[in-house]
Amino acid sequence: MYDRAILHMDLDSFFVSVECLKNTALLGKPLLIGGTSRRGVVASCSYEARRFGVHSAMPMKMALRLCPDAIVLRGDMDSYSYYSGVVTDIIKEDAPLYEKASIDEFYIDISGMDKYFGCFKWSKELRQTIIKESGLPISFGLSVNKLVSKVGTGEAKPNGTKQVEYGTEKAFLSPLSVKKIPGVGKQMYKKLSFMGVRKIETLSKIPMRLLENEFGKYGRSLWEKANAIDRTPVTPYIEQKSMSKERTFTEDTLNVDYIRKMVLKMCDDLAFELRNKKRLASCITIKIRYADFNTYTKQRRISYTSNDTILSRNALELFDKVYERRQLIRLIGVKFSGLVQGNYQISLFDDTQKEISLLQEKDWIRSRFGVDKVMRASCLGESARTHVYGGK
Repeated sequence: MYDRAILHMDLDSFFVSVECLKNTALLGKPLLIGGTSRRGVVASCSYEARRFGVHSAMPMKMALRLCPDAIVLRGDMDSYSYYSGVVTDIIKEDAPLYEKASIDEFYIDISGMDKYFGCFKWSKELRQTIIKESGLPISFGLSVNKLVSKVGTGEAKPNGTKQVEYGTEKAFLSPLSVKKIPGVGKQMYKKLSFMGVRKIETLSKIPMRLLENEFGKYGRSLWEKANAIDRTPVTPYIEQKSMSKERTFTEDTLNVDYIRKMVLKMCDDLAFELRNKKRLASCITIKIRYADFNTYTKQRRISYTSNDTILSRNALELFDKVYERRQLIRLIGVKFSGLVQGNYQISLFDDTQKEISLLQEKDWIRSRFGVDKVMRASCLGESARTHVYGGK
């Protein structure tokens, strides 16, 4: 019996599953979702394609080299958002407390369910309801915390279930590769491998102090994860519709170059927030307030993305269109809206491997050392000359 019971559910190859639901002729075929240009990147792929060594974030050109018979689809984010909403509504109807971690991933706190119904039985019935009503395959892991449940789901895929009984968490994790720990990417795995650490069991036996000396504050997190410790609560899900930032200048200005730098800085900060919260934006709005307090806005719909390069380019184009009066400017603002869940850190269908790697490195540095530790060279020192106001 669980004192605390956390269920993690993850839709299997979500984009691929939606495409197969829309077109059953695609079932059983090697399928790639992503950028269709030569520089495109795989956003998702079917299990049939994975057998050839294809994986997400791989350059499409390389994926087709490995699997030349694969069918390539650009993808339809509107459809993915719709089916994500269908599954969310089913969970919302039955779950006592749930958190939507991404477009296809959920955590549900079902603590106390053992007394009345049975945590594993309830979880299996919810899974069957989702499969029946949405037509999509889904896997789950059940344990005492979010970490172990998420790893359990990974071991249950595709379209399976995994229950980690109370008290067996460390035994379950021990034989697995450290790559299975959420947050351990390629670079961290290389560092751990260089230390001779490839299994979670080995990592769990390293003194916490040694890991902190090697990896800073992340060392404690690594030690806790390796020892199946995770106190993170399930956070009630609230749909965020938009995020925005504004800059009110200490002095009204006509310096267009300076204002454009401010737009770039706000876009970079908001794009990082998008990726950190696993969101994608589909609309950009630019706001200008002149010295006489007249305020003007202009917005543009875009393809779903969290890539700061794409967002910044569109924001600057909007600024050039809305700034027509050539008067002193008091305030500039940027808003991203039309948000959907999405745990892909970049534009889903058009980014290159180089852009992916650059964004991932920038985000890692910002997460570990602070948001302002990495920024455009043109924006250095600008924040000290402005008052910053954030909004949601």
